[in-house]
Amino acid sequence: MAGNYLEFQFIIEPVQPASEILIAELGYLGFESFVENDNGITAYIPVEEYEDDLLANVHILQSEEFEINFNVNEIERLNWNEEWEKNFTPIQVDEHCSVRAPFHPKTDVEFDIIIEPKMSFGTGHHATTHMMIQLILKNDWENKSVLDMGCGTGVLAILAAMKGATPVDAIDIDNWCYLNTLENISRNDCEHINVEEGGAELLEGRKYDMILANINRNILLRDLPVYEKCLNEQGNIFLSGFYKRDLPVIEKACKDLGLDFVENIERNDWIAAKFSR
Repeated sequence: MAGNYLEFQFIIEPVQPASEILIAELGYLGFESFVENDNGITAYIPVEEYEDDLLANVHILQSEEFEINFNVNEIERLNWNEEWEKNFTPIQVDEHCSVRAPFHPKTDVEFDIIIEPKMSFGTGHHATTHMMIQLILKNDWENKSVLDMGCGTGVLAILAAMKGATPVDAIDIDNWCYLNTLENISRNDCEHINVEEGGAELLEGRKYDMILANINRNILLRDLPVYEKCLNEQGNIFLSGFYKRDLPVIEKACKDLGLDFVENIERNDWIAAKFSR
């Protein structure tokens, strides 16, 4: 039925790092939201987006390192928020930043971010988002112009704004993410963040001091030349959404564009890296 979702409940043994990998692979295939639990994950995809052989493209399901079983049910779209609220737990990054839902109590940290992801990717639970938050926390954003490309929930743009960045653009090609980011910037009193729906074609002629792009390897490699043209002198670009094994090819692509590798963080075989001009 149009508008409904398929709910896949994956039971995973051992849970980590398989859950992180599975979320990333499913996200690339059109799954729009995820709930992590003690036994694995629950993943959601629109009925009309699912094809019978879609999971054949999920490599970790064929891995001998993990035992992964699943069952599937069709649910109404409106059931998602209820399911998410029952399972979503707040996170804390480096004792300075918390990411929580509106119904969680306020946390006594410097940066308290309220996120209601709905169908968007980016609560901070996934390794890539967690590491990008870490990189934002350790860098200076005061009065820096910022692009959050593939913004998801808007969590990275919101944190950059909280650290003094201005102006801030948050862009995502997905309509759910665009709408969700608008909601989340309002929740966090960051209405000055400019939110747009679209892709790299929106960036022509723009300039930024800092660029955040937590997407995936193939899109990063495709769009890096566009990002590089947008980066001001002495600017920095922060990239994630790829595995440790992909870092050399990402480094080479950046080097070929005149961007120098500065550092990287690793978490559960995922990488977040900083490059500078």
